[in-house]
Amino acid sequence: MRLGIMAGYSGAKIELPLDIVQEADRLGFYALWTAEAYGSDAVTPLAWMGALTQRIHLGTAIMQMPARTPANTAMTAMTLDQLSGGRFLLGLGLSGPQVVEGWHGQPYGKPLARTREYVGIVRAILKREKPLVHTGEYYQIPYAGADATGLGKPLKSILHGRADIPIYLAAIGPKNVQLCAEIADGWLPIFFSPRHYDAVYKEQIEAGFAAAGGGKALAQFDIAPSVAVMLGDNLESCWNACKPALALYIGGMGARGKNFYYDLACRYGYQEAADRIQELYLAGNKADAIAAVPDALVDDVALCGTKERIRDRLQLWRESPVTTLNLQVYDVETLRAVAEMVL
Repeated sequence: MRLGIMAGYSGAKIELPLDIVQEADRLGFYALWTAEAYGSDAVTPLAWMGALTQRIHLGTAIMQMPARTPANTAMTAMTLDQLSGGRFLLGLGLSGPQVVEGWHGQPYGKPLARTREYVGIVRAILKREKPLVHTGEYYQIPYAGADATGLGKPLKSILHGRADIPIYLAAIGPKNVQLCAEIADGWLPIFFSPRHYDAVYKEQIEAGFAAAGGGKALAQFDIAPSVAVMLGDNLESCWNACKPALALYIGGMGARGKNFYYDLACRYGYQEAADRIQELYLAGNKADAIAAVPDALVDDVALCGTKERIRDRLQLWRESPVTTLNLQVYDVETLRAVAEMVL
Protein backbone atom coordinates (compact mmCIF):
# COMPACT_ATOMS: atom_id res chain seq x y z
CA MET A 1 0.00 0.00 0.00
CA ARG A 2 1.46 3.33 -1.13
CA LEU A 3 0.92 6.64 0.61
CA GLY A 4 -0.28 9.92 -0.83
CA ILE A 5 -1.03 13.32 0.64
CA MET A 6 -4.27 15.21 0.18
CA ALA A 7 -3.83 18.99 0.09
CA GLY A 8 -7.52 19.68 -0.62
CA TYR A 9 -8.86 23.13 -1.47
CA SER A 10 -8.56 26.44 0.33
CA GLY A 11 -10.80 28.35 2.64
CA ALA A 12 -11.09 32.14 2.51
CA LYS A 13 -7.34 32.51 1.93
CA ILE A 14 -5.15 30.03 0.10
CA GLU A 15 -2.28 28.70 2.19
CA LEU A 16 -0.42 25.70 0.83
CA PRO A 17 0.97 23.09 3.30
CA LEU A 18 4.42 23.23 1.74
CA ASP A 19 6.22 21.81 4.78
CA ILE A 20 3.99 18.72 4.76
CA VAL A 21 4.15 18.33 0.98
CA GLN A 22 7.93 18.64 0.77
CA GLU A 23 8.38 16.19 3.63
CA ALA A 24 6.07 13.73 1.87
CA ASP A 25 8.19 14.14 -1.25
CA ARG A 26 11.36 13.46 0.76
CA LEU A 27 9.84 10.40 2.43
CA GLY A 28 8.87 8.81 -0.86
CA PHE A 29 5.11 9.32 -0.86
CA TYR A 30 3.55 8.32 -4.16
CA ALA A 31 1.21 11.24 -4.88
CA LEU A 32 0.13 14.73 -3.92
CA TRP A 33 -3.50 15.64 -4.63
CA THR A 34 -5.27 19.00 -4.81
CA ALA A 35 -9.00 19.68 -5.01
CA GLU A 36 -11.50 22.36 -5.97
CA ALA A 37 -15.04 23.27 -4.96
CA TYR A 38 -16.11 26.84 -5.71
CA GLY A 39 -13.08 28.86 -4.72
CA SER A 40 -9.46 27.88 -5.32
CA ASP A 41 -8.90 25.70 -8.37
CA ALA A 42 -7.07 22.36 -8.39
CA VAL A 43 -4.50 23.10 -11.09
CA THR A 44 -2.73 26.28 -10.00
CA PRO A 45 -1.69 25.08 -6.51
CA LEU A 46 -0.61 21.75 -7.98
CA ALA A 47 1.65 23.44 -10.51
CA TRP A 48 3.10 25.67 -7.78
CA MET A 49 3.85 22.72 -5.48
CA GLY A 50 5.04 20.62 -8.38
CA ALA A 51 7.80 23.15 -9.00
CA LEU A 52 8.85 22.81 -5.35
CA THR A 53 9.01 18.99 -5.28
CA GLN A 54 11.14 16.40 -7.04
CA ARG A 55 9.60 12.91 -7.11
CA ILE A 56 6.03 12.89 -5.87
CA HIS A 57 3.29 12.42 -8.47
CA LEU A 58 0.94 15.36 -8.95
CA GLY A 59 -2.77 14.58 -8.99
CA THR A 60 -6.05 16.47 -9.21
CA ALA A 61 -8.73 15.15 -6.88
CA ILE A 62 -10.60 16.44 -8.60
CA MET A 63 -10.82 18.72 -11.65
CA GLN A 64 -14.52 19.40 -12.15
CA MET A 65 -15.57 18.26 -15.61
CA PRO A 66 -18.37 20.84 -16.06
CA ALA A 67 -15.83 23.62 -15.43
CA ARG A 68 -13.68 22.74 -18.46
CA THR A 69 -14.14 21.38 -21.94
CA PRO A 70 -12.53 17.96 -22.45
CA ALA A 71 -9.98 19.60 -24.76
CA ASN A 72 -9.00 22.15 -22.12
CA THR A 73 -8.58 19.39 -19.55
CA ALA A 74 -6.40 17.37 -21.93
CA MET A 75 -4.28 20.46 -22.68
CA THR A 76 -3.77 21.09 -18.96
CA ALA A 77 -2.91 17.44 -18.32
CA MET A 78 -0.34 17.26 -21.11
CA THR A 79 1.25 20.56 -20.10
CA LEU A 80 1.60 19.73 -16.40
CA ASP A 81 2.77 16.22 -17.19
CA GLN A 82 5.62 17.43 -19.41
CA LEU A 83 6.64 20.27 -17.10
CA SER A 84 6.81 17.84 -14.16
CA GLY A 85 8.74 15.13 -15.99
CA GLY A 86 5.80 12.73 -16.32
CA ARG A 87 4.44 13.00 -12.78
CA PHE A 88 0.86 14.05 -13.53
CA LEU A 89 -2.24 12.04 -12.52
CA LEU A 90 -5.55 13.28 -13.97
CA GLY A 91 -8.37 13.02 -11.45
CA LEU A 92 -11.81 14.00 -12.73
CA GLY A 93 -15.30 14.27 -11.28
CA LEU A 94 -18.67 15.87 -11.93
CA SER A 95 -19.20 17.47 -8.51
CA GLY A 96 -22.89 17.83 -7.57
CA PRO A 97 -25.90 19.61 -9.07
CA GLN A 98 -25.67 22.55 -6.66
CA VAL A 99 -22.13 23.40 -7.78
CA VAL A 100 -22.52 22.42 -11.44
CA GLU A 101 -25.66 24.47 -12.02
CA GLY A 102 -25.28 27.03 -9.24
CA TRP A 103 -21.63 27.90 -9.78
CA HIS A 104 -20.56 26.82 -13.26
CA GLY A 105 -23.93 27.54 -14.86
CA GLN A 106 -23.95 24.20 -16.65
CA PRO A 107 -26.69 21.56 -16.77
CA TYR A 108 -25.96 18.60 -14.51
CA GLY A 109 -27.54 16.19 -16.99
CA LYS A 110 -26.94 12.46 -16.96
CA PRO A 111 -23.73 11.88 -15.01
CA LEU A 112 -22.90 8.46 -16.46
CA ALA A 113 -23.31 9.48 -20.09
CA ARG A 114 -21.49 12.76 -19.59
CA THR A 115 -18.56 11.14 -17.81
CA ARG A 116 -18.18 8.40 -20.43
CA GLU A 117 -18.11 10.98 -23.26
CA TYR A 118 -15.71 13.27 -21.43
CA VAL A 119 -13.17 10.57 -20.59
CA GLY A 120 -13.37 9.17 -24.12
CA ILE A 121 -12.59 12.56 -25.64
CA VAL A 122 -9.68 13.19 -23.27
CA ARG A 123 -8.18 9.79 -24.07
CA ALA A 124 -8.55 10.40 -27.81
CA ILE A 125 -6.73 13.73 -27.51
CA LEU A 126 -3.89 12.17 -25.50
CA LYS A 127 -3.43 9.37 -28.04
CA ARG A 128 -3.12 11.76 -31.04
CA GLU A 129 -4.00 8.97 -33.46
CA LYS A 130 -6.11 11.25 -35.65
CA PRO A 131 -7.78 14.69 -35.61
CA LEU A 132 -10.49 14.90 -32.97
CA VAL A 133 -14.06 14.20 -34.05
CA HIS A 134 -16.82 13.43 -31.57
CA THR A 135 -20.59 13.45 -31.86
CA GLY A 136 -22.37 12.75 -28.60
CA GLU A 137 -25.21 13.85 -26.38
CA TYR A 138 -23.08 16.38 -24.50
CA TYR A 139 -20.11 17.16 -26.72
CA GLN A 140 -19.99 17.82 -30.45
CA ILE A 141 -16.52 18.34 -31.90
CA PRO A 142 -16.20 20.16 -34.24
CA TYR A 143 -19.20 22.16 -33.08
CA ALA A 144 -22.02 22.16 -35.61
CA GLY A 145 -24.95 23.70 -33.75
CA ALA A 146 -27.42 26.19 -35.15
CA ASP A 147 -25.13 29.10 -34.18
CA ALA A 148 -21.92 27.55 -35.57
CA THR A 149 -19.83 29.48 -38.08
CA GLY A 150 -19.13 26.34 -40.06
CA LEU A 151 -15.40 27.07 -39.86
CA GLY A 152 -14.56 24.52 -37.21
CA LYS A 153 -12.36 21.65 -38.34
CA PRO A 154 -10.97 18.53 -36.65
CA LEU A 155 -7.64 19.21 -34.95
CA LYS A 156 -4.87 17.17 -33.35
CA SER A 157 -2.88 18.43 -30.38
CA ILE A 158 0.27 20.35 -31.28
CA LEU A 159 1.82 19.12 -28.04
CA HIS A 160 2.76 15.44 -28.10
CA GLY A 161 1.45 14.34 -24.73
CA ARG A 162 1.89 11.04 -22.95
CA ALA A 163 -0.89 8.79 -24.25
CA ASP A 164 -1.13 6.81 -21.01
CA ILE A 165 -1.52 9.61 -18.47
CA PRO A 166 -3.52 7.83 -15.73
CA ILE A 167 -7.13 8.94 -15.43
CA TYR A 168 -8.86 8.67 -12.06
CA LEU A 169 -12.53 9.28 -11.32
CA ALA A 170 -14.23 10.39 -8.14
CA ALA A 171 -17.32 8.21 -7.74
CA ILE A 172 -19.74 7.52 -4.89
CA GLY A 173 -22.97 6.01 -6.18
CA PRO A 174 -23.08 2.36 -7.29
CA LYS A 175 -23.47 3.06 -11.02
CA ASN A 176 -20.72 5.67 -10.97
CA VAL A 177 -18.37 3.31 -9.14
CA GLN A 178 -19.06 0.65 -11.76
CA LEU A 179 -18.38 3.11 -14.59
CA CYS A 180 -15.15 4.18 -12.91
CA ALA A 181 -13.94 0.59 -12.73
CA GLU A 182 -14.79 0.17 -16.40
CA ILE A 183 -13.23 3.26 -17.99
CA ALA A 184 -10.69 4.69 -15.53
CA ASP A 185 -7.24 3.72 -14.31
CA GLY A 186 -8.02 4.57 -10.71
CA TRP A 187 -10.75 5.51 -8.25
CA LEU A 188 -10.75 8.45 -5.80
CA PRO A 189 -13.39 7.59 -3.19
CA ILE A 190 -14.29 9.97 -0.40
CA PHE A 191 -15.28 8.67 3.05
CA PHE A 192 -14.17 5.20 2.02
CA SER A 193 -14.71 2.45 4.59
CA PRO A 194 -12.53 -0.65 4.21
CA ARG A 195 -14.88 -2.47 6.58
CA HIS A 196 -17.75 -2.01 4.11
CA TYR A 197 -15.90 -2.67 0.86
CA ASP A 198 -17.30 -6.13 0.23
CA ALA A 199 -20.90 -5.15 0.96
CA VAL A 200 -20.98 -1.71 -0.65
CA TYR A 201 -18.40 -1.60 -3.45
CA LYS A 202 -17.04 -4.99 -4.50
CA GLU A 203 -19.93 -6.00 -6.78
CA GLN A 204 -19.79 -2.70 -8.70
CA ILE A 205 -16.01 -2.80 -9.07
CA GLU A 206 -16.07 -6.34 -10.44
CA ALA A 207 -18.96 -5.50 -12.80
CA GLY A 208 -16.98 -2.56 -14.14
CA PHE A 209 -13.94 -4.74 -14.77
CA ALA A 210 -16.11 -7.27 -16.59
CA ALA A 211 -17.59 -4.53 -18.80
CA ALA A 212 -14.08 -3.27 -19.62
CA GLY A 213 -12.98 -6.70 -20.77
CA GLY A 214 -9.40 -7.62 -21.54
CA GLY A 215 -8.90 -9.24 -18.16
CA LYS A 216 -8.99 -5.95 -16.27
CA ALA A 217 -8.62 -6.55 -12.54
CA LEU A 218 -7.50 -4.91 -9.31
CA ALA A 219 -3.88 -5.35 -10.38
CA GLN A 220 -4.47 -2.74 -13.11
CA PHE A 221 -6.60 -0.39 -11.00
CA ASP A 222 -5.54 2.07 -8.29
CA ILE A 223 -8.03 2.42 -5.44
CA ALA A 224 -6.88 5.65 -3.82
CA PRO A 225 -9.15 6.93 -1.04
CA SER A 226 -8.42 9.89 1.19
CA VAL A 227 -8.39 9.35 4.95
CA ALA A 228 -8.28 11.91 7.73
CA VAL A 229 -5.65 11.15 10.36
CA MET A 230 -6.00 12.57 13.87
CA LEU A 231 -3.13 11.57 16.14
CA GLY A 232 -3.55 12.11 19.89
CA ASP A 233 -3.95 10.55 23.32
CA ASN A 234 -7.58 11.68 23.71
CA LEU A 235 -9.60 9.48 21.36
CA GLU A 236 -12.81 11.44 21.82
CA SER A 237 -11.06 14.66 20.84
CA CYS A 238 -9.65 12.97 17.75
CA TRP A 239 -13.11 11.71 16.74
CA ASN A 240 -14.61 15.15 17.34
CA ALA A 241 -12.01 16.78 15.10
CA CYS A 242 -13.27 14.69 12.17
CA LYS A 243 -16.98 15.24 12.74
CA PRO A 244 -17.42 18.75 11.25
CA ALA A 245 -16.41 17.56 7.76
CA LEU A 246 -18.71 14.54 7.95
CA ALA A 247 -21.61 16.69 9.14
CA LEU A 248 -20.98 19.22 6.37
CA TYR A 249 -21.02 16.62 3.60
CA ILE A 250 -23.78 14.35 4.96
CA GLY A 251 -25.94 17.26 6.04
CA GLY A 252 -25.19 20.12 3.71
CA MET A 253 -23.43 19.06 0.51
CA GLY A 254 -26.59 18.59 -1.50
CA ALA A 255 -30.32 19.01 -1.17
CA ARG A 256 -32.64 16.68 0.66
CA GLY A 257 -33.14 13.68 -1.60
CA LYS A 258 -30.07 14.57 -3.71
CA ASN A 259 -27.05 14.19 -1.46
CA PHE A 260 -24.54 11.51 -2.45
CA TYR A 261 -22.75 11.61 0.92
CA TYR A 262 -25.98 11.12 2.85
CA ASP A 263 -26.74 8.15 0.62
CA LEU A 264 -23.29 6.70 1.29
CA ALA A 265 -23.73 6.96 5.07
CA CYS A 266 -27.04 5.10 4.68
CA ARG A 267 -25.36 2.34 2.67
CA TYR A 268 -22.84 1.98 5.49
CA GLY A 269 -25.76 1.33 7.87
CA TYR A 270 -26.10 4.78 9.47
CA GLN A 271 -29.44 5.92 8.05
CA GLU A 272 -30.93 6.99 11.38
CA ALA A 273 -27.89 9.12 12.17
CA ALA A 274 -27.74 10.46 8.61
CA ASP A 275 -31.39 11.52 8.80
CA ARG A 276 -30.71 13.36 12.02
CA ILE A 277 -27.53 15.03 10.72
CA GLN A 278 -29.27 16.21 7.56
CA GLU A 279 -32.33 17.47 9.42
CA LEU A 280 -30.23 19.49 11.85
CA TYR A 281 -27.81 20.83 9.25
CA LEU A 282 -30.46 21.99 6.81
CA ALA A 283 -32.27 23.69 9.68
CA GLY A 284 -29.12 25.69 10.41
CA ASN A 285 -28.24 23.83 13.60
CA LYS A 286 -24.70 22.89 12.63
CA ALA A 287 -23.37 22.31 16.15
CA ASP A 288 -25.96 19.65 16.92
CA ALA A 289 -25.48 18.14 13.45
CA ILE A 290 -21.78 17.72 14.21
CA ALA A 291 -22.59 16.17 17.59
CA ALA A 292 -24.95 13.71 15.88
CA VAL A 293 -22.15 12.11 13.84
CA PRO A 294 -21.56 8.65 15.37
CA ASP A 295 -18.10 7.79 16.67
CA ALA A 296 -18.36 4.47 14.83
CA LEU A 297 -18.84 6.26 11.50
CA VAL A 298 -15.73 8.35 12.14
CA ASP A 299 -13.78 5.18 12.87
CA ASP A 300 -15.02 3.63 9.64
CA VAL A 301 -13.58 6.39 7.45
CA ALA A 302 -10.73 7.95 9.47
CA LEU A 303 -7.69 7.00 11.52
CA CYS A 304 -7.90 8.36 15.07
CA GLY A 305 -6.11 7.97 18.38
CA THR A 306 -2.66 7.07 19.60
CA LYS A 307 0.11 5.69 17.38
CA GLU A 308 -0.65 2.21 18.66
CA ARG A 309 -4.36 2.49 17.90
CA ILE A 310 -3.77 3.93 14.43
CA ARG A 311 -1.29 1.14 13.71
CA ASP A 312 -3.95 -1.41 14.65
CA ARG A 313 -6.65 0.33 12.62
CA LEU A 314 -4.37 0.47 9.59
CA GLN A 315 -4.64 -3.30 9.36
CA LEU A 316 -8.21 -2.90 8.04
CA TRP A 317 -6.89 -0.75 5.21
CA ARG A 318 -4.04 -3.16 4.46
CA GLU A 319 -6.50 -6.05 4.17
CA SER A 320 -8.72 -4.10 1.75
CA PRO A 321 -7.96 -3.61 -1.98
CA VAL A 322 -6.71 -0.05 -1.34
CA THR A 323 -3.45 0.53 -3.22
CA THR A 324 -2.80 4.23 -2.47
CA LEU A 325 -3.86 5.70 0.87
CA ASN A 326 -4.05 9.49 0.65
CA LEU A 327 -3.56 11.08 4.04
CA GLN A 328 -5.27 14.22 5.26
CA VAL A 329 -2.90 15.45 7.95
CA TYR A 330 -2.29 18.85 9.49
CA ASP A 331 1.28 18.59 10.75
CA VAL A 332 4.58 17.03 9.77
CA GLU A 333 4.74 14.89 12.92
CA THR A 334 1.55 13.01 12.02
CA LEU A 335 2.79 12.55 8.46
CA ARG A 336 6.03 11.03 9.70
CA ALA A 337 4.25 8.81 12.20
CA VAL A 338 2.04 7.21 9.55
CA ALA A 339 4.95 6.94 7.12
CA GLU A 340 6.87 4.94 9.73
CA MET A 341 3.94 2.52 10.00
CA VAL A 342 3.44 2.01 6.26
CA LEU A 343 6.55 2.79 4.21
